[in-house]
Amino acid sequence: MELSENGVYLIDGMIAENSADVNVSKEEALKGTIAYGILQKHNTSGNMEQLQVRFDKLTSHDITFVGIIQTARASGLERFPIPYVLTNCHNSLCAVGGTINEDDHMFGLTCAKKYGGIYVPPHQAVIHQFAREMLAEGGAMILGSDSHTRYGALGTMAVGEGGPELVKQLLGKTYDVARPGVVAIYLEGTPAKGVGPQDVAIAIIGAVFKNGYVKNKVMEFVGPGVAGLSADFRIGIDVMTTETTCLSSIWQTDEKIHEFYEIHGRESAYRELKPAKVAYYDGMVRVNLSEIKPMIAMPFHPSNAYTIEEVNANLKDILHECEERAKVSFGDKVEYSLTDKIHDGKLYVDQGIIAGCAGGGFENICEAADILRGKSIGSDGFTLSVYPASMPIYMELVRNGRMADLLETGAVVKTAFCGPCFGAGDTPANGAFSIRHSTRNFPNREGSKIQNGQIASVALMDARSIAATAANKGFLTPATAMDVEYTGPTYHFDSRIYENRVFDSKGVADPTQEIQFGPNIKDWPKMVALTDNLVLQCVSEIHDPVTTTDELIPSGETSSFRSNPLGLAEFTLSRKDPEYVGRAKKIQLAEKAREEGNCPAGAVTEIHDVMHTIAEKFADVNMDNTGFGSTIFAVKPGDGSAREQAASCQKVLGGWANIANEYATKRYRSNLINWGMIPFIIDEGELPFTNLDYLFIPAIADAIREKKSEIDAYVVNKGMKHFTLKIGALTDDERQIILDGCLINYYRAN
Repeated sequence: MELSENGVYLIDGMIAENSADVNVSKEEALKGTIAYGILQKHNTSGNMEQLQVRFDKLTSHDITFVGIIQTARASGLERFPIPYVLTNCHNSLCAVGGTINEDDHMFGLTCAKKYGGIYVPPHQAVIHQFAREMLAEGGAMILGSDSHTRYGALGTMAVGEGGPELVKQLLGKTYDVARPGVVAIYLEGTPAKGVGPQDVAIAIIGAVFKNGYVKNKVMEFVGPGVAGLSADFRIGIDVMTTETTCLSSIWQTDEKIHEFYEIHGRESAYRELKPAKVAYYDGMVRVNLSEIKPMIAMPFHPSNAYTIEEVNANLKDILHECEERAKVSFGDKVEYSLTDKIHDGKLYVDQGIIAGCAGGGFENICEAADILRGKSIGSDGFTLSVYPASMPIYMELVRNGRMADLLETGAVVKTAFCGPCFGAGDTPANGAFSIRHSTRNFPNREGSKIQNGQIASVALMDARSIAATAANKGFLTPATAMDVEYTGPTYHFDSRIYENRVFDSKGVADPTQEIQFGPNIKDWPKMVALTDNLVLQCVSEIHDPVTTTDELIPSGETSSFRSNPLGLAEFTLSRKDPEYVGRAKKIQLAEKAREEGNCPAGAVTEIHDVMHTIAEKFADVNMDNTGFGSTIFAVKPGDGSAREQAASCQKVLGGWANIANEYATKRYRSNLINWGMIPFIIDEGELPFTNLDYLFIPAIADAIREKKSEIDAYVVNKGMKHFTLKIGALTDDERQIILDGCLINYYRAN
């Protein structure tokens, strides 16, 4: 794996070893990437440096679509202007939380009828597999409210963002972003027998995540190695590009992708895509597929990458290193051990999962079945669950006998469900170590509740090595160690499954359709415009290198309240900083009093002293022109899910801002902005305040209007200590959204 230090030219798809061979300018050559052509086709601004993108299609699942549609309804939605697919793959377990999951599903079905959308019932398909099978098109763009919205292997540039960005598309607005850089992922060689797409993906993530090599860029997969990979193999790599923090991905396409579309009855959706004769890339990751070995991403991040061979050879050292890293997140809140999984010098895991948009593909499951055929997973503690990514895949596994092969081993095969990926399915026992072909292995996930002394560990692996480990009853085993003849059965797609069950309005809205609500579906609370000045209390201070969205708002059973903004907000930071909610609510009392025309100091007594100190320097500051609320500090927040709730939950608890050294992803920063929160930046190592300190930010509304990049701020603590906050680039619309208080207010005002 090699990362170039500078930009790279490709000539006829091959690396230009000699710059003298390049006969066009860099400015012209950068237009030669596949990504540039697709972005240009979808850009409406007339300026390729500042894009205003209109997408072809939208996708959401049942953690996000209620909030999105509720926001759009509050902003004037009359019909879906482009195809919008509502899938139900995250909250399929309808016994959890009473009726609220199925209530949300019925809300989605009736909205699909009313506004002219497509509704995929529970257990039919995970969101991304349905999109691959039924939505992707060569040269198209899809926007989804799930971070793993990636269909680049099929020639579709897809982006995962927070719900408000989908609201903009539903209301005829655009996705505004500076033209992203494009990094070539140049593939050479052929994977060894037993090496799968997750192995390649983990190797790439390990090489590029920590250094931010592809952050907010487009990863463009090119090179001679692409041709040797099946469509399923490419899809398996592509979906994991989200974990690099890239913006999107795209691949060169060929007859294997053409065949994919033919199999799915959509041959007309195919487009041949390849770089122009000369193409310039901002960087290049050169990957020799022949050298990739079975990989494992150890707890607690997909970038914590090792070869399985390396782990087995250095068990104690690597497991101890993982334990030490865990202390950064957990401290002494929970007893955490991995070294106790070593028995007779071997690492034994407790659970295997092959699931979802990453692991549940046809080829992954067939090759896992080939490895396990005629074997047993044993009758001890080790378990194995397999979730095909769609009902058509499930049906084909039944027809070709692979389902029987798996069931005979003692494995359990379940329906399409994303739960194992975010902690709502196959939750391990306390202290257990699970290996999963899924997308993430963050802390405070998979059932972990640190405040209750519960912790589980997840490592990411490819389905083939999970099957090899299962065949050895939990002993960590790379698939390359198994003597297996892979049968490679042909896939047959049964379109009747969707024809018989999926509701498709064909784009025709029915305004007479009544929306079916449930008692847990609540409107967004009123949010006020940004005040002239702000008094903020820092109510959580997080110094982990990265803070994930799962730590900001936990997934799993807490997501049952996803359609109830105030109900869900009660879980904000609950597994990371259980004191956060109470502290945020306390300072919010001051703001509520102000909005009601009462004295904030009457609700929060220390506000009197804070305002008195401020008035000594700023005589014109008073209770009428100053808002009160909370902020958090985190080193690098927002890695992971696109769920807008990571920001909106802070907002409904009175959050006005985040302060960070940097933001892990564009989508989290966009979520903050769309909920009227200011994404402040402070230089690393310069933190003049501590948790529970009050901060005063004068003339903040003017600073936003005047496009200032540096903001004066003060720590108020028996005096005024000056420091500087920064704000990165904001579009004019983003500035106005912050000034108006949130996207809903912005649309009401415009």
